[in-house]
Amino acid sequence: MNYSLSEVEARVLGSLVEKEITTPEYYPLSLNALVNACNQKSNRDPVMTLDEDAVRSAIRSLNDQGLTRYASTDSRVGKYEHRLNETFNFHRHEIALLCVLLLRGPQTAGELRTRTERMYAFEDLDSLHNALNLLAKREPPLVRVLPRQPGTKESRYVHLLSLVTDEPAEAPSGHDAALAPRVDKVAALETQIAELQGEISSLKEQFAQFRKQFE
Repeated sequence: MNYSLSEVEARVLGSLVEKEITTPEYYPLSLNALVNACNQKSNRDPVMTLDEDAVRSAIRSLNDQGLTRYASTDSRVGKYEHRLNETFNFHRHEIALLCVLLLRGPQTAGELRTRTERMYAFEDLDSLHNALNLLAKREPPLVRVLPRQPGTKESRYVHLLSLVTDEPAEAPSGHDAALAPRVDKVAALETQIAELQGEISSLKEQFAQFRKQFE
């Protein structure tokens, strides 16, 4: 089956996968928790401000496509979970890569290795490329390489659960070209800060859960 997820559906699906791996004690997710996960400012690109109606609509569509479902739990509050493992029988390294691509869009191999560390620690770039190749060789393919953008040294990878366009970005010129290296450095620092903030938030959640055991 070929998928063509909307931007919101991709964000909802990626958020479910991420939370199952990084905070399993809070998974499956209630609608409120899922909205908060989708709207996180860390580990998301772009940052969104989705409301419950938008997330609920995306969940209905994902349910119809067999990618999510209503979870069977003892809680009175309805909860949701993804079905990617059932649908694709992923290995841990494959689902970690797909999750980051769903949450942050096209990325280089180096960016993917850094951003998947919370979910799976790749030994080196070769092992990451092997995992990307596995996803690319699936039927239907789930990942592919985008055409290299003008002025860049590394290719970016994109997931194929959503429609993908190959239109390259316009090459910078003049003053913009001179500023490009600085912009890249600032973007890299912002990414590192966002990832650290995400790790701090995760540690806070774990500490709060640990403290509850003694209250």
